Amino acid sequence: MRAYPTPWSRRTMSTSEPPTWPHCAHGADPAADRVGCRGIHVPGHTTCLAHITGADRDAYLAGLAPGDSIDHRGTTFTRSLLSALLDALRDPTTGRARLGNAEFSSATFEDDAEFQSATFEGGAWFGAATFKNMADFQSVTFEGNAWFGLVTFEGNTGFESVTFEQLAGFQSVTFEQLAGFESVTFERHAWFESGTFKGITWFRLATFKDSAWFGSTTFEGDASFGSATFESIARFSSATFEDAWFGSATFEDDAWFELTTFKGDAGFELTTFKGDARFESASFVNADRFGPLVCAGRIVLSGAALGGPVTLSFAASRVECRRTRWSATAEIRLRYATVDFAHAVFEYPLTIAAEPDLLVLADGSELAETALAGAPGPGVRVASLRGVDAAHLVLADVDLSGCLFTGTVHLDQLRLEGACAFDTAPSSVRWRRWPPVRFTERRVLAEEHHWRAGQPGAVRGWNVAVLGAGRAGPLQLAPVYRALRKAFEDGKHEPGAADFYYGEMEMRRHAGDIPRGERGLLTAYWALSGYGLRASRALAWLGAGMLLTIVLLMAFGLAQDTPKQTATGTVPAGGGKVTFEIDKDDPQNPSGDRFTGERFEKALNVTLNSVVFRSSGQDLTTAGTYIEMTSRLTEPVLLGLAVLAMRNRVKR
Repeated sequence: MRAYPTPWSRRTMSTSEPPTWPHCAHGADPAADRVGCRGIHVPGHTTCLAHITGADRDAYLAGLAPGDSIDHRGTTFTRSLLSALLDALRDPTTGRARLGNAEFSSATFEDDAEFQSATFEGGAWFGAATFKNMADFQSVTFEGNAWFGLVTFEGNTGFESVTFEQLAGFQSVTFEQLAGFESVTFERHAWFESGTFKGITWFRLATFKDSAWFGSTTFEGDASFGSATFESIARFSSATFEDAWFGSATFEDDAWFELTTFKGDAGFELTTFKGDARFESASFVNADRFGPLVCAGRIVLSGAALGGPVTLSFAASRVECRRTRWSATAEIRLRYATVDFAHAVFEYPLTIAAEPDLLVLADGSELAETALAGAPGPGVRVASLRGVDAAHLVLADVDLSGCLFTGTVHLDQLRLEGACAFDTAPSSVRWRRWPPVRFTERRVLAEEHHWRAGQPGAVRGWNVAVLGAGRAGPLQLAPVYRALRKAFEDGKHEPGAADFYYGEMEMRRHAGDIPRGERGLLTAYWALSGYGLRASRALAWLGAGMLLTIVLLMAFGLAQDTPKQTATGTVPAGGGKVTFEIDKDDPQNPSGDRFTGERFEKALNVTLNSVVFRSSGQDLTTAGTYIEMTSRLTEPVLLGLAVLAMRNRVKR
């Protein structure tokens, strides 16, 4: 965990103990309140500014000059009393109150506290003060250290256009209502550690030029812009952080960091977002890590720019990185998340990986995921890679069943590591009029699911609920399947590549831009062997062909009997060489009982020899000769397709 120096603090006392300074004690009661008023004595008097007599108060205020230091610890201020004090310190040339060192620790502001346009030239101490109504610090300049630790702001609080030139300490501060820090500039360290923001909170256009520490802070209230109301939102839009730390902070609802610039580290380790965490168009200039953190809603990095090598570790319901720009090597380790990477740009290798175990913090401890207790399993799903140049992209152990791929560039160079799952075709027989349709299980794209589900007479099982896939058809999907096939082949995963080859051929067969003859050829290739990938289909056709050949041979092809041979010749009277002429009768067409065991055996012999492209030597009729020729042409082809299909499924 990142360590920052602990800022200075002012010692505050328990309300039951007397303060360390000489106090007014007005209203003290030994039986009820032994301390009484805790306000420090006005110099030269024994009472505080709130209880000093009118003449003495006027004399004290008249003796003040712009830039003087004041000490009113523990004093209770009304609106009129604070106004009189600031008027006494107002510079007549600028009209702005100028204070030297200002001590308001443990003070109570009963009415509106208005410090507009004041300048604190020394330290400003408000530790453990209580603002019971509005606190207005608009356009105030703190030239020295400003300390608001343990302060409670019960009303609306405004720090718009404020400049903190030195340390700004808001440790353990509580904002009960609106807390506005719009256009604030923190020149040095800003500490909001362990603070609680219960109402509307914004840091729009704030600039943090040094470390910004929000560790263990809790944001639980609403947020609004102008007349609009955004319920339960804490905003840090358009802020600039030189070095930010939100470790162990809790955002009860949505947190907005859009247009924010993180020039140094973006420390969100152990941060919990119970709503959305929005970083649209944020800029991470030199951050080397982001997280580990937990987000029950969405982490939105759309339009963000990451300038250096970075590791992001999120346990979130959804991560959106549309149009996000990565200018260096990056690794994103996720749990539970659905990732949308549409049109993201990365110039160097980027890895998106599912983390099987709990995310580990820098100190070796594991990140608790209680905010995601009701979420499904910790697997990671990719929703879209449209518009991405995948040449440098590595996906590891992610679910791609719902991923949109159309429009992805260099998809053939995509690297898939580990168990990357795709969607599958609906299996088993599906009835659709006649004949019944059977889809063999294979890897398919989400866009094909959506396209098939939208076709007339579509069978059940194809998923129509694929967001953003409406325009993709066979013409667009064929090159996607082709590229993924090559990616699997380059990864030496031939069986996986076979599924995408099947998908490519299916899309070609259904595409509207191919000639009718080619479509007929592809249809025949599909019907006979599933594009050379379905051995069972080729073997089924082979078996059917062999059975038909046997039946036809028994019925028409085998001769009735073996044709008789006749030898004729002349023997010379004086002996010598004898010449014989041998004639063979033409095979006779069968008659009588054609389907006998003997004829079956002969037909089987002819058919088996035809499968391996051999002649059986059986006596055949003219019809049988043509039957055998056809068998010797088609059946070896079917056998070859079956062997090819098995080879495609088992080769490395």
